[in-house]
Amino acid sequence: MLSPVAGKDYPQTWGEFLDWFATEEACLAFLERLRWPEGFICPRCDCSGDAYRASRTRLMCRACQHQSSVTAGTIFDKTRTPLRVWLAAAWYVTNQKQGVNALGLQRVLGLGSYQTAWTMLHRFRRAMVRPGRERLKGLVEVDETYLAITDRKNPIARKRRKSRTNKVLMVMAVEILEPKGFGRIRLRRIPKDSTSHVMPFVQEVVEAGARVRTDGSAAYRSLTELGYRHQPIVMLGSEVPAHQSMAGVHRVAALVQRWILGTHHGSVQPEHLDAYLDEFVFRFNRRTSRSRGLLFYRLLQQAVVTTPVTYQEVVRKA
Repeated sequence: MLSPVAGKDYPQTWGEFLDWFATEEACLAFLERLRWPEGFICPRCDCSGDAYRASRTRLMCRACQHQSSVTAGTIFDKTRTPLRVWLAAAWYVTNQKQGVNALGLQRVLGLGSYQTAWTMLHRFRRAMVRPGRERLKGLVEVDETYLAITDRKNPIARKRRKSRTNKVLMVMAVEILEPKGFGRIRLRRIPKDSTSHVMPFVQEVVEAGARVRTDGSAAYRSLTELGYRHQPIVMLGSEVPAHQSMAGVHRVAALVQRWILGTHHGSVQPEHLDAYLDEFVFRFNRRTSRSRGLLFYRLLQQAVVTTPVTYQEVVRKA
């Protein structure tokens, strides 16, 4: 598959964006090309070919007569927000290097409610996790850390006009490039730093056979048995500070905490933390990209193959 070309497959600047997506029809056409680059494929019978266009938005399969739409089954499913607003939100989200919070998105786009902006961001965060993404390889550092986040949902805290700070445990995996530098990362919230929670994470995100560097925690003792080359570093009594012997995880932990405090003012519900961590991973792993337009393209490319989530479903986690 050929790589997308700037100016042909996606806009490069805000001015080009406005020219490309001046109408809802233009937005639909762009999403249709992303969802079916080789032509329409029926979501029911998988038959390919030209669909009968029953209306501006409805597509009907000529084989099984099933009716669908470009946005059905995607993060845009059943949305009442215009696609022009959705695409503007995607452009804004990918063009802000430090991210954006729901209040900022609401103000920039002139959305009618905070809930709309908050749900849009959560839908985009779901799309930031690419299905079947490659596992980390080479030398990988793994460790856990606590994040300080603010609980503003607590009724007592609201009454006193103060917020309660929670410590939430997060496990990290960071590729270490040699002779120096960091590669990709993976993050996840875990209830406790035990083998039963740490090892499934490592097996899911780190390629078997990789060299895994950890501290001396007993939670990692089974790494060798699972096919990894374990490199434990005992911190107790060591003359080398932890931030030097395991620089990758310490740098990432500091960046995540700064991002939570800066962009989101520390106010993230523990139940939603994984969604925010997915966004941080998306941004960090693409930090060297020189084309914000390409990030916009990649996000929407994943958005049209990601199942939707409603505001009620997101809130129900809390």
